[in-house]
Amino acid sequence: MKQFLIIGMDTFGHILCRKLAKTRCEIMIADIDPNKLDDLLSVVDSAKCGDCTSETVLRSYGIPDFDVCFVCVGAHFQASLQISSLLKELGAKKVITKAANAIQAKFLLRNGADQIIYPEDEVAERIATRESNDRIFDAVELGGDYAIYELMPHKRWIGKTLKELNFRAKYKMIVVAVKDDAGEIILPHAEYKFQPGHHMLVVSKPEDVEDY
Repeated sequence: MKQFLIIGMDTFGHILCRKLAKTRCEIMIADIDPNKLDDLLSVVDSAKCGDCTSETVLRSYGIPDFDVCFVCVGAHFQASLQISSLLKELGAKKVITKAANAIQAKFLLRNGADQIIYPEDEVAERIATRESNDRIFDAVELGGDYAIYELMPHKRWIGKTLKELNFRAKYKMIVVAVKDDAGEIILPHAEYKFQPGHHMLVVSKPEDVEDY
């Protein structure tokens, strides 16, 4: 069972906490404002009220025990930088820090953060991708040049198999799953036939999805 520490319980911290709480993991949350902790007490294992820019406070949390430490105080860059640095000094295995822009990210990566997240940018990109193409329902970046896309199959594919279409070679997309019209997930094989109402989940580069 993984253990997570989330520091900073503003909107993003709350959303992250509630998402993680749905998995089998242990969660500690921390914020200097006790009012930001109250509504999450029922879904976490522990909550700490304290100034996490203090080495003494962070040390008391047992930082080396956590698999991942999330720093979600992106609106307060100095605090975010200081906390990320202290976490690494105190033996954090992995530090993931929220940043507002590339300049912040550069300093954070040099001072303790192992990975940077840009929540606003990621949401904006998903919306732009989804709304720019009527056949794209959603997109999630995987890192590098690839993403997972939920797509509507072309009408000309209906009734044909992946093998018949030589799908992977021709379209440069890997079909990893299919959702039927009831929302059930199907793991497709080479003889899977596209059906009306089905959506496919594919791994692809953005330029290949745009061309499909």
